Amino acid sequence: MRPRRKSDTVPRMNAPYETLNETEWAEVDRIHALLEDDQVEEARQALDVLLRRRPTHPDLKVEDATVKLEEGEPRQALEALKGAERSADPARFFYLRAACYHELSRFDEARLDIDRSVAVHPGYAMAHDLQSRILDHLGDEKGAAEASEVASELDPENYPPPLNVSDDEFDALVEKAVADLPEKVREKLEEIPVLVQALPTAAMLAEEDPPLTPDLLGLFVGRHLFAQMPTAVPGAPGAIFLFRRNVLRACADREELAREVRITVQHEVGHLLGLDEDELEDWGLA
Repeated sequence: MRPRRKSDTVPRMNAPYETLNETEWAEVDRIHALLEDDQVEEARQALDVLLRRRPTHPDLKVEDATVKLEEGEPRQALEALKGAERSADPARFFYLRAACYHELSRFDEARLDIDRSVAVHPGYAMAHDLQSRILDHLGDEKGAAEASEVASELDPENYPPPLNVSDDEFDALVEKAVADLPEKVREKLEEIPVLVQALPTAAMLAEEDPPLTPDLLGLFVGRHLFAQMPTAVPGAPGAIFLFRRNVLRACADREELAREVRITVQHEVGHLLGLDEDELEDWGLA
């Protein structure tokens, strides 16, 4: 038996953090610009070149998670963040992990990480906005409002305060959107109620895998799920839901709100009828 060496008994320390070089950071900036322009595929291609050279670098893992979230893959994004704890931007690491948990409807875990993000970087408007949305789903309306106010103060252009619209006014916009549908579409809705509730429930979000985004504006719910809800209409084959708080958060003014309500109603009616993009136009829903 060979004698034991020091390295056999003493755990190895992690290698010291080594920052990306200037060329690599410039490429990361270009990837961010591509994402801002909704060029997700191009951003992925550029990032994969960097990852092939440095697949375990924590800052590139953070970028990988960012792109995966844009690609609609929160589970893969969460996996990508393993080993990224030592990245150069801990506030962003915690923000991204919270965003993954949020997209997966794991709101308690999301809250822990988003609290860490704003503690590290109190001026991070995007994190306060996500904190508000997470707290909304946890039923903390006061905390959600306070976090939303901070986000708006820090970055009023990108995070304006949610519109202050009464339930009655919102319901009236939905009723008008339904009334404005083409007659042949309204005939299809005779047995399908169009309902408004504050936010989607956990059961609604869990209808697909991965779960539907908690920021969902509207959803058609089939009979199997609708029948279990307190708002269920006996004999109805399902219902179309609009989620008031999410819609209000997405709109900057009343004109945009009326347009978004109309588009969301039309979109969900299209789902109900099983229409593709071309058929939506044929039915007067485009």
